[in-house]
Amino acid sequence: MGKIGLVTAKYIVHAHIMIEGTVDRPDVIGAIFGQTEGLLGAELELRELQRNGKIGRIEVDMTTVGGKASGDIIIPSSLDKAETAIIAAALETIQRIGPCNANVKAKSIEDVRVSKRAQVIERAKELLRTLTDSVLPDSQEITEEVAQSVRVMEITEYGKDRLAAGPAVEDSDEIIIVEGRADVLNLLKNGIKNSIAMNGTSVPQTIIELSRRKTVTVFVDGDRGGDLIIRELKQVAEIDFIAKAPDGKEVEEITKKEINKALRGKIAIEQVTMELANAPQRVLNGNFDKRKPMMPQQSQFRPRESSYVRPTIQPQVKNIEAYTKMLEDLTGTRGAYILDEASNILGKVPTSELAATIKNLGSGINTIVFDGIVDRDLVKIAEKSEIKNIVAMESKVPKSATKINIITK
Repeated sequence: MGKIGLVTAKYIVHAHIMIEGTVDRPDVIGAIFGQTEGLLGAELELRELQRNGKIGRIEVDMTTVGGKASGDIIIPSSLDKAETAIIAAALETIQRIGPCNANVKAKSIEDVRVSKRAQVIERAKELLRTLTDSVLPDSQEITEEVAQSVRVMEITEYGKDRLAAGPAVEDSDEIIIVEGRADVLNLLKNGIKNSIAMNGTSVPQTIIELSRRKTVTVFVDGDRGGDLIIRELKQVAEIDFIAKAPDGKEVEEITKKEINKALRGKIAIEQVTMELANAPQRVLNGNFDKRKPMMPQQSQFRPRESSYVRPTIQPQVKNIEAYTKMLEDLTGTRGAYILDEASNILGKVPTSELAATIKNLGSGINTIVFDGIVDRDLVKIAEKSEIKNIVAMESKVPKSATKINIITK
């Protein structure tokens, strides 16, 4: 007997029993078998059904209060739903248990498969969510991975200083000197292979030697740091032309159209010397120069952080070590932490849902730490929510363009 349990049953009969007296659990089970015997015919005899595994072990949960017993009856069934319903209805024919009057009411028939199906659906959703968030790459990640392999093949190290450079620096009569490796990568992406990076504010000997035998254009960021680079190069190298990125932008982040416009608008070093002398803090825009233009060549790229550090003052930010540890934990997960003023984690969300989450919360957020790149849209949303700090892998927004403290890896 009792060969079928809750795990293998298709249906479960739930019934409630009220007894005018005190009885034990075996008395109830005996009454169920005895008073239904011969009622439904041989095919639905409870003892035979249990012996064949069609009916499971009958469970009775009894309590006695004030000399009256009551409880619940549970009967697992692997019969079809019609036969199970007949068994449930037969329980209501029980009128006495031992010497006491009794009343049995069938409350419900539970379809175990429906419950299991709901559990399967919820678990499947959870597994799919995990797969989407942490396992399957999206199309952007695939594109970035392919582009990264192309960049690794294209970019080279030039000279004894091992400077990041395009593959055409040695063969070209003209070269473009930029501030950092990320600038070289952006120019490669947009078809210019004859660029070389300084990798800092000090001028490497390799750059000085190249400037003596090639036509040199210096291509710097559109900020005060760019002017400082020009001043440094002017003193030790032989420069021919100067080009600058648009105001407030860096060479590593500008588009192909902006690159071509800046290079077409390069100005002679003599004019730069005069402008720097008259207005040292002025951003140089220059005029169109009709001398020989730079010849672009094809390549691929995704911008990265420039190795040149501009001379700006980093805001004093508390808990910088904690933010660094959180950013390390998030690396590769494409997730984001939302923190309150005490740096407590309010929650973790995918970066794709970060902007919507900030809008929904509205206020109470002090810092966000996420595995991604800060853009202008995110900064605008953060400013509206009065967020103080943004910690991320990289940033496309100059620190001077917002009151928010932007901290990058």
